Amino acid sequence: MTSTFRCCVFSLLVMLVLHPSLAAAEEETAPNQLTAEQIAEGWISLFDGETLFGWTPTSDANWKVKEGSITVSEGEQGFLMTNSEFGDYELHVEVQGLVGTNSGVFLQTPLTPKDPAKDCYELNVAPADNPFPTGSLVGRIKNPQMALSHMVNAGREVPADSFDVRVSQGTVTVVMNGGSPMTYADTEPLKRGHIGLQFREGPVAFRNIRLKPLGLQPMLNGEDLAGWNDDQKKTSTFAVTPEGELRVTNGSGQLESDATFGDFTLQFETRVDGDGLNSGVFFRCIPREYMNGYECQISNRITDGDPTKPTDFGTGAIYRRIAARRVNARDHEWFMTTLVATGPHIAVWVNGLQVTDWTDQRPPNDNPRSGLRTAAGTISLQGHDPTTDIRFRNMRIGELPQN
Repeated sequence: MTSTFRCCVFSLLVMLVLHPSLAAAEEETAPNQLTAEQIAEGWISLFDGETLFGWTPTSDANWKVKEGSITVSEGEQGFLMTNSEFGDYELHVEVQGLVGTNSGVFLQTPLTPKDPAKDCYELNVAPADNPFPTGSLVGRIKNPQMALSHMVNAGREVPADSFDVRVSQGTVTVVMNGGSPMTYADTEPLKRGHIGLQFREGPVAFRNIRLKPLGLQPMLNGEDLAGWNDDQKKTSTFAVTPEGELRVTNGSGQLESDATFGDFTLQFETRVDGDGLNSGVFFRCIPREYMNGYECQISNRITDGDPTKPTDFGTGAIYRRIAARRVNARDHEWFMTTLVATGPHIAVWVNGLQVTDWTDQRPPNDNPRSGLRTAAGTISLQGHDPTTDIRFRNMRIGELPQN
């Protein structure tokens, strides 16, 4: 049933039902799935509804996926952490806890947070008599609208609590269950971090976890190639179409950004105007060298009609390093790619689905073809061969500063 939200409470199965207003909002799409409009706006799913891909537990607790929810009910206190770090963003998450449950969603957090009043933002899930009840930021601000929470007696069928959070330049805004915003302005802003789901006391479940990066700046102006150089275009042609799209034809060759980026979030839309064509977006490149960078692959070819079997690493793969777990794009259709690179960790989402989660464990090297490169480098768009016919639009990037 698409409107239920269940978790395992020790040996008892408790059915958890969404608030009717939330259920209505999900009618047009299944739980944990993004709409076409959300994908176009830049939203990505942090939970695919089936696996814990992209997450790692920090303790021995029974984290698992059950009927479309991330659930945990017993074990050692700790977290389920995203492997990726994020800067400014909007976040949506639905949380189910029974009376007595004490949990939370940790924002801008290190892997081992020590003080929620200093090194992270803890969006609490807790009883009404807690100093920071559900919807509060622990150690920072108490939620004045606890009455909106759906925490009730264990064993009853209850709706989930829905949170819409905005983290931007040190200001955290929380809207719980569609109520009035609660805003906290941090005088010592946390600029980046993981997102963590907490297990502390009592069963809890999470679903519909989606994020939209904020603060990204355009890389393509839709008029000309300002901000880029074609010093090594070779046989490729890079041209802006009347629609303001960047069209790449022929090859081989590259179009290289003038600016360099180290840790960043990059989003762009791509259209492959051919069958089984090949291209790529290179990053952390050695400036003014030919394609000496990591390559985020563009290739929608699959084997035996199975999208889990990419023919040539697959769109969203880090070419020659790790294959995409699924080809989630099609030729002749626009698709959205989100690339997050933080230190040695690289993650890629295609049409909102995370397809790559990889940590480069090779010895450091100035050339990422030969080893780990975390130093800033340029972005390069590839003209692969004479058949290349690829278009890009809505390309935007944001650097991730250190805290």
